Amino acid sequence: MGAPIIRVAGAEIPRTPADEILEAEAEAAAFEEVVHAASASVDEDGSGAVLVGYGITGAHLSTRRRRPSKGEADARVQRVAEEKRRRPASVPAASAQPVIVKPPIRKLAKDLGVDLALVEPTGLAGETTRDDVIRQARQASVFHNIETPEWGDERIERIPVKGVRKAIATSMVSSAFTAPHVSLFVDVDATRTMEFVKRLKNSAQFAGVKVSPLLIMAKAVIWAVRRNPTVNSEWTDEEILVRHFVNLGIAAATPRGLIVPNVKEAQAMSLLELAQSLEQLTLTARDGKTQPAETQNGTITITNIGVFGMDTGTPILNKGEVGIVALGTIKLKPWVTDGEVRPRMVTTIGASFDHRVVDGDVASRFVADVASVMEEPALLLD
Repeated sequence: MGAPIIRVAGAEIPRTPADEILEAEAEAAAFEEVVHAASASVDEDGSGAVLVGYGITGAHLSTRRRRPSKGEADARVQRVAEEKRRRPASVPAASAQPVIVKPPIRKLAKDLGVDLALVEPTGLAGETTRDDVIRQARQASVFHNIETPEWGDERIERIPVKGVRKAIATSMVSSAFTAPHVSLFVDVDATRTMEFVKRLKNSAQFAGVKVSPLLIMAKAVIWAVRRNPTVNSEWTDEEILVRHFVNLGIAAATPRGLIVPNVKEAQAMSLLELAQSLEQLTLTARDGKTQPAETQNGTITITNIGVFGMDTGTPILNKGEVGIVALGTIKLKPWVTDGEVRPRMVTTIGASFDHRVVDGDVASRFVADVASVMEEPALLLD
């Protein structure tokens, strides 16, 4: 008496489609909390100028989804199943979740001719990212011959080296094989810079003026030059000319090739004046109207490779200068803050220097100063 009669082994209860939807909704909601906190103040302007602006990855979600009840999940499964039964075999099934796309990403997809319904999202909360759209565009160009340019009958195309292209080649060879380059890199939490850019865009003072992270980078370089003046020098063999003014060069990719127009006397400009000058420089370069005088007498250069989706690089010095700074793309990444991993907007700053003039300690201090401003733009108020 009291002895067990039967023992029942533990059995795993089969998972239903409704259970899977409930679990997916819970995971998406958890991720969404993180993305929402990190993205709430991020710039959503996707117009993207070649020199002064670019989109960012990571979707800003203005609302949080409520986890559905068991009955709602069952109903969703039934609706999806019924839709599949009614749809002809030739029509692809619709996603159970709506497509989450930020306005600048949607514009990018339109510009690239990408159907967002065909893009597989990889964002933390199921959103479609910039990388997703670009990947789909590349796949389309590979698999659809109609979008692939023809090579033509000639096996070799001959392009005369003259004009701007010849001048670029001469300058780059002279710089690369004359000045001993040394390059440094640092990762930067640029979250506050993105917040600052958004505040400027919403301010009445900057109404109608193009504002981007490059503006803050430009001001940061000017600030760092004042603290480390030898990076703003020129080597002449007989002497080093330390300039106490900044003609800030901005590398510009134009239909005619790479040019580096510069903002004259940038050190004397307010933030608004600098923004206006950068915008005018951009428009002039894009229209192919940059005059030779606008590319001469530069003292230090910024190259904004982030507009092309690049994280960093080792830029070659502009002839006659001893410093050049590269701004990489700004992305939402995990970042350790106060001992905790949090999503932050992160970029990489790279820089090259002429080692005949700029020693390692000066180069390091200069890059650290630029990084400090990108991490805390309030330093510009000092």
